[in-house]
Amino acid sequence: MTDKTEQDRVLIFDTTLRDGEQSPGATMTHSEKLEIAQLLDEMGVDIIEAGFPIASDGDFEAVSAIAAQTRNAVICGLARANLGDIERCWEAVRHARRPRIHTFIGTSPLHRDITKLDQDQMVERIQATVSHARNLCDNVQWSPMDATRTERDYLCRVVEVAIKAGASTINIPDTVGYTAPRESAALIAMLRERVPGADEIVFATHCHNDLGMATANALAAVEAGARQIECTINGLGERAGNTALEEVVMALKVRNDIMPYRTGIDTTRIMQASRLVAAVSGFPVQYNKAVVGKNAFAHESGIHQDGVLKNAETFEIMKPEDIGLSATNLVMGKHSGRAALRAKLRDLGYDLGDNQLADVFVRFKGLADRKKEIYDDDLVALMQDAASSGGDDHLKLRSLRVVCGTEGPQTADLVLEIDGQAHSVTASGDGPVDATFKAIEMLFPHQANLQLYQVHAVTEGTDAQATVSVRMEEAGRIVTGQSADTDTVVASAKAYINALNRLVVRRTKTGPRVMSA
Repeated sequence: MTDKTEQDRVLIFDTTLRDGEQSPGATMTHSEKLEIAQLLDEMGVDIIEAGFPIASDGDFEAVSAIAAQTRNAVICGLARANLGDIERCWEAVRHARRPRIHTFIGTSPLHRDITKLDQDQMVERIQATVSHARNLCDNVQWSPMDATRTERDYLCRVVEVAIKAGASTINIPDTVGYTAPRESAALIAMLRERVPGADEIVFATHCHNDLGMATANALAAVEAGARQIECTINGLGERAGNTALEEVVMALKVRNDIMPYRTGIDTTRIMQASRLVAAVSGFPVQYNKAVVGKNAFAHESGIHQDGVLKNAETFEIMKPEDIGLSATNLVMGKHSGRAALRAKLRDLGYDLGDNQLADVFVRFKGLADRKKEIYDDDLVALMQDAASSGGDDHLKLRSLRVVCGTEGPQTADLVLEIDGQAHSVTASGDGPVDATFKAIEMLFPHQANLQLYQVHAVTEGTDAQATVSVRMEEAGRIVTGQSADTDTVVASAKAYINALNRLVVRRTKTGPRVMSA
């Protein structure tokens, strides 16, 4: 089965769970992957690339579970150009209602040198592996990795071979974010014109953002005839990231006058997806990020504020409601009940079951006891903190008491739960945060280096919650942690522990890494 559709329909292929998770530090747990996949399916993503099944048992299990639970989207797994990868991929996706195998090989001179294959040998490899995938699955996608730096004549040759071998989707990756928009368009146009059978398959575009042109390159490819965009939520991905789903979808919606194409995405779920991915990946969204950034609909200039108050269209090209942002920012407090909290969270894109609501309500009441007024951003931080604190975490914070000030020493009395057992220690350090981190390391020794420590106030005021982000590295494994609390030191401890829990997960992930097909 091919995804051949009417000419104005653009398929959205989300690779947050595969290419997005390859972003250093963006490890996701099994349950988090399933939650993201369910949301992607509900919001209308056409194809979900659920992972790289050969990479580890964890990846295989996650792809298999996503394939079993998903109702609408095509579920795709990635495989290198060898029979073992392809068979493992098929085992993972075979129970999906609509499975797909995505296989790839690097075709540029640089990648041919790495694989030690000459042009003819690579053609033979492509023919054999794509044919094998097609014998297993009737929906096969093939990618020439580093296509934008592959000789044009040779690119035409290998694309033709892949089509003849049974690929129904041909993805053209700008693997290192090297291309400019006019080149992206010209490349798709050239392939459609020169390759026999090109009118019988779907061309896809996969762009990276190393030069800040991923969205522009993807849209240029669509104008030239590509009908599938590969992207991630929040642009998550290796190095500078991938094409951002929210950017291409909203660009096609807002500028439909000059780009008469449509997607099947329910755009009112975009903010919900953005917040979920930010929470589980530990990668906060930059304030000035297009579409989903905190400042995307903020206006400080007096001229802008006056214009927006008179007519929002003077300085806003889309409505906040279009992406699922609440039009109001009503204040919640300690007297607010469960019904009000449920309604507010639903406005913010969180539709909770009764058990989830009960847990969040306890956290909300605890926050309300410490903070007089609770705004939307406070609730978002609370939900993200809840998402990052898994019930099966290896480490959990029981209690923390610090002594700090101008008179030293600064100390931390910590009780840490490790695999259900409580352990306590007192440590001193250069300030309360340093003492806290040293206490944690005493109870859970590790070799990870702290690469980043950042504190941001969620809202204004001295009682504002602090969101703390940390990034750590151990033996080439990079993990991030994030947490929020009205007590900055507590938030710091929880973020550090969150990162260590992700490190435990990362240690179990073994197997090959790919650049980005």
